[in-house]
Order: sequence, then structure tokens, then C-alpha cells
Amino acid sequence: MAMLSNLDLIRRVPLFSLLTADQAQSIADSVVKRRFKRGELIVEQGTKSNALFILLNGRARVLTADSRGREVILAVLQPGDYVGEMSLIDNEPHSATVRAEVQTDMLVLGRADFGRGLPESSSLAYGILRGLVARLRNADRQIESLALLDVYGRVARTLLDMAEEEKGVKIIRGKVSRQDMAKVVGASREMVSRVMKDLEDKGVIETLENGSVVIKERLQHD
Repeated sequence: MAMLSNLDLIRRVPLFSLLTADQAQSIADSVVKRRFKRGELIVEQGTKSNALFILLNGRARVLTADSRGREVILAVLQPGDYVGEMSLIDNEPHSATVRAEVQTDMLVLGRADFGRGLPESSSLAYGILRGLVARLRNADRQIESLALLDVYGRVARTLLDMAEEEKGVKIIRGKVSRQDMAKVVGASREMVSRVMKDLEDKGVIETLENGSVVIKERLQHD
């Protein structure tokens, strides 16, 4: 059987299904094929790979882990799926690790070639893309928190995410709703209230008269 060309391969990928013939050929001229062994890292959380990876065959897991090495599987990638696009769009490190579950063949498209397919950075479309990536990153953090952190940890992370820094002090302006917090962290209102009170008793946070919450240095490093 004749070996498939890059153009033949990308025509099988749903991501490229709407490309014109010229656009498809341009992508075909830019991608390279790469094989990953079982267990090999494709992208690593906290780093930048500066490429888009499209699965041709095989299978890969999207994972996130805490500082103790505990892992959560966010997704299982199949042929036609792709990874790395978030980092290419917002230029931030990968929010998760992707590891080949079996021998996996991929097409790899570099940052510069990927960028030529994006809308202008000043356009509304590009702004929407960055907004969607921000939402996806936040969703990944929420899944990680629910899976790996206890209620104390989830409340602490949520408080830090809500805080703004003013003159070297992290503060949440306005009253922190225990009910809303409970919905975010996946716990009861009563549990969140107990955690908040315990944090206050330990001097980790301070609630001001106007309801604003000041986060002490200790919580930021716990």
C-alpha cells in the first residue's frame, strides 16, 4: 500500500475539514510526522512546546497532577483530536500533561505556521479565542481542585483566585458570599462557613467591617 502524503493525512482530520485546497496544501507543507512511544510525554504541564499536535492514530491521556504526584485524567484523546492549541493562542504554559497511552503517531505544526492560520491579534475573533482559552484553563483548574484538594484547599484556592493585589496586600473587595463559594468549591454552605471561620481563627484571613477579605501571607504559601 502506498504511503499517504501529508495532504492525504490532514484531509482525514476534522480540524482541517473546512480549509480550501490552497490552505490545506500550505498546512501539509508545514507539518511533520512524529511517533511517540507508549508512556512518552507529548506535552508537559507548566512548559511550552510551541506546537500543535494532531493525533493520527493511537491514544493519549490528558492529565493534571498536584505537588504530591497525584494525577487526574481530564480527557482521553483519539485519532483526529489535537492538543497544544491553548498555549499557542495565549502564549502561556500548558495547563496539563499529555502522555501517549499506546504507540501514537502525530502531525506536528509549529507555532509560526499555526499563527498564520489565526485571525489578526487586534480582531474580535482573536479576542474571543483568548477568552475561550481563559475559560478552558479555569475549567481545568476547577476539575483539578475538585479531584485533588479537600474543602480547605478548594476554599483557599478560590479565595486566592478572587483576590486582587493592592500595595502588596491581597484583598477581596466586597462581601464573600458563602453560598456562592459553596457552589464553586462543590461543598455545602455550612461546610464553607466552618472553613472560613477556621481560617479566620487561625489568622490566615481577616474579614473587614465592610465585608472585604484580606488574605494573609501564610495562605498564599500553604
